[in-house]
Amino acid sequence: MRATVDRPGLDSQGRSPLIKIRRVRKGDLSKVRDVIEQAFSDFYERQMGTRPRQVFGGAQYIHHRWLMEPWGCFVAEEGDGKIVGAAVAVMWGTLGLVGPVAVLPNYQSQDIGQQLLTACQGFFDENKAVMQGLATYPYSPRHLVLYQKCGYRPRGLVVITAKSLDRREIVQTTRPAKPAVTLKRYSALEEAKKKAAILKLHRITNGVFRGMDLGKEVEIVDGLALGDTLILEKGREVIGFAIYHTPGVSEAPQGSLYVKFLAIDPKHRKPEYLHALLGALEDLAHEAGLQRVVAPVYSYYWMAYQALLERGYQMDLIMVRMKRGKQIDDEDPTNLVLDDWR
Repeated sequence: MRATVDRPGLDSQGRSPLIKIRRVRKGDLSKVRDVIEQAFSDFYERQMGTRPRQVFGGAQYIHHRWLMEPWGCFVAEEGDGKIVGAAVAVMWGTLGLVGPVAVLPNYQSQDIGQQLLTACQGFFDENKAVMQGLATYPYSPRHLVLYQKCGYRPRGLVVITAKSLDRREIVQTTRPAKPAVTLKRYSALEEAKKKAAILKLHRITNGVFRGMDLGKEVEIVDGLALGDTLILEKGREVIGFAIYHTPGVSEAPQGSLYVKFLAIDPKHRKPEYLHALLGALEDLAHEAGLQRVVAPVYSYYWMAYQALLERGYQMDLIMVRMKRGKQIDDEDPTNLVLDDWR
């Protein structure tokens, strides 16, 4: 029996409203942020019993992603222009990623989330994504069912780890001595050399997943000063890199340096190179007066996960990675990769 009470999400006759899905415009950004914060605040309150003071610990996901991928950002809009849902999709080369997806609490269970995901899928098809992925909450049937309806399948756990910088010296005592490598910041490169550096980083990500490219992530972090990209070199060869955010209007929670993506070239798959990058990131965080480093890891990348534990990183949050497409069995457990698909 339909309710006849006039409330948000229903018209005066108790019927579901007409919803239009369209791409995000610049003037929508603050409203989109509000929708995401309201939706996730409500979710966390239902899960934990208290409403968080800051959703995502102060991390921001919308403005820079819209600047980086404006055609992949969508809103659900009522006839009167009210924005009631939003979804963000980005392309990492041949890999398409979804998230965040949010619908205002009183508008949920009306297939709006599914409509937003359908729009994201259209964007992926336009850009010839070979595989699509996301990370969501493994303990939330609503989230899992929504994504499963759109063809996403759960694959494995993602562990968001964190290390307090008063534990900086906690490293496995048997770890090899520091390798003979050098580190550079992408932001410090001459403008004429940045394009060549992006190509070298693409060679590494292509070795992890064919066609994967994080060039746009590197450039948006540099262009908006969200953080930086550390480049690890051995001799004249680039053998690894790490994109990181620092607090402000970035994806870094308050007081934390956040590792957005890190990869060691599969041809140089040695844990000491991963330790070198992590040690440098911890030093940068300490110098910036931050309290901790946040690093995500897909549990299938077992060597990378073990390296984090050796350095004193601890579990902060558990997510589940879901995939859609033909190449979902692509992982190599020896890959030294830290990546976050949220």
